[in-house]
Amino acid sequence: MNSKINDMVWVFAEQTDGELADVGLELLHKARTLAKLMHSEVSAVLLGHKVERLTAILIAHGADNVYLLDDAELKDFRSMPYANLITNLVEEQRPRVVLFGATHIGRDIAPRVASHTRSGLTADCTELKIETLTIRKVEHKDLLLQIRPAFGGNIIATIISPDVPIQMATIREGVMEMGEADASRKGKVIKVPIDLDPIEIAVKIIEKHQEPSGVNLKAAPIIVAGGYGADTPAKFQLIKDLAKVLGAELAGSRAAVDAGLISPDRQVGQTGTTVRPKLYIAIGISGAIQHRAGMQESQKIIAINNDPDAPIFQVAHYGISGNLEEVIPKLITAYKSQLH
Repeated sequence: MNSKINDMVWVFAEQTDGELADVGLELLHKARTLAKLMHSEVSAVLLGHKVERLTAILIAHGADNVYLLDDAELKDFRSMPYANLITNLVEEQRPRVVLFGATHIGRDIAPRVASHTRSGLTADCTELKIETLTIRKVEHKDLLLQIRPAFGGNIIATIISPDVPIQMATIREGVMEMGEADASRKGKVIKVPIDLDPIEIAVKIIEKHQEPSGVNLKAAPIIVAGGYGADTPAKFQLIKDLAKVLGAELAGSRAAVDAGLISPDRQVGQTGTTVRPKLYIAIGISGAIQHRAGMQESQKIIAINNDPDAPIFQVAHYGISGNLEEVIPKLITAYKSQLH
């Protein structure tokens, strides 16, 4: 195993059926920021079958190099071959930083790779930074600061791994902003030989059943979200009415989901979806840090709450302190009047 660390930032480029996951592209743009501070390059790691065409997309989004592992046995995701191939590549190349999306696949692979390579790993990060720190009189250059909510979201923790050379993190979808692709960028595609042990591919996928989600909060330009302040179906119906009038996507807080007012796939927040719409209307949502972590990057935020001291007003661009049963009908009437 190579012992020399290369100051590179790697991103696992997750794909399913030949379609790249957005989180990988988001991480490539963040990786460019980190690599600039390290004066290094960004590499993407792509596994699959007949996916070479995706390398151009990865390069356009910031990859200087793409490690391509293309084989029929990699067509569908399986934990052991994917994790072992990435582990071998990490041990051979020894990158400084390796980033995975905090998806089902990323959360499966990252701990296996980190364990095999004895690397540091922090899960579900919401921010990443590179700094040189002096710890116990020893200077540690280019440490990855892995920032994430902790203790139920009540604090923001910064985690470092100074005693290991390779630092890894999984990052939640939607947390990092996806920049524009630059088709003029040039990069290098490195084809990695595939040598799989029969034991690694002992598990076979016989049949797959996939049902696409009918909800895409991340792509919605307008979101109307309700919280436990709308604690009855009748009150929550008002929020649905406003969303329908505005042509908005309906969402909710964790409290609204737990109360059975809205389905879990529409939850926004630390344990739900992170969104960045043009307009986010938060109704009856107190604004705990867990929820704010998932929507505070919205371009415009309107908060409606009967508690004038609710934390949601700290991140809102416009705040309305009042009873939602009075405010929402007035908003609907005002909006309809502008349509005539």
